Amino acid sequence: MAIARDKALGIIQARGGTIRTSDAIAQGIHPRTLYGLRDSGELERLDRGIYRLAHLPPLGDPDIALVAGRVPQAVLCLVSALAVHGLTTQIPHSVHIALPRGTRPPRLSSVPITAYQFSERSYQAGVQRYSFDGGGIPIFSPEKTIADCFKYRNKLGLDLTLEALANYRRRKKASLATILKFAEVNRVAKPIRPYLEAVR
Repeated sequence: MAIARDKALGIIQARGGTIRTSDAIAQGIHPRTLYGLRDSGELERLDRGIYRLAHLPPLGDPDIALVAGRVPQAVLCLVSALAVHGLTTQIPHSVHIALPRGTRPPRLSSVPITAYQFSERSYQAGVQRYSFDGGGIPIFSPEKTIADCFKYRNKLGLDLTLEALANYRRRKKASLATILKFAEVNRVAKPIRPYLEAVR
């Protein structure tokens, strides 16, 4: 049985203010109720199949918020993760996400995405939670991100990776051993070791 408007708004609020159509239906919100809330201005459409309470403050990371809503298996990685962790001066031109190997890359009409397919072991390693605007998305830790950047250094450029490593090294709780552990997961321990030794 479909639930009433007020209860629907409460469900959406409890989920951080953003909901996908499929999740709304699973929670008992009839599509007619959802579209009624949209038409009355109580919900705003962020992208196809994803809605947000209109009274909430503007999103600080709208592109990441859309990816979090539309691609639940995405993990922020590489340049996007470096930017969130404050380890690069580069501004990502797209949202970099990791997906399990074999996953079909998503297409979003309003957000540019660069998707990378990770092995299951690498995809599961070093995952944290990045919280924003009442929502959240998985993100690789700073140490895992540097190891990943080293793995993809031919695509990203070695300069980006070395800048991130130098910025990370300045932190009080920097752990080069942890970077090496993730480099072993990525099978790049041998080539990364001289760079880690150079910044000790």
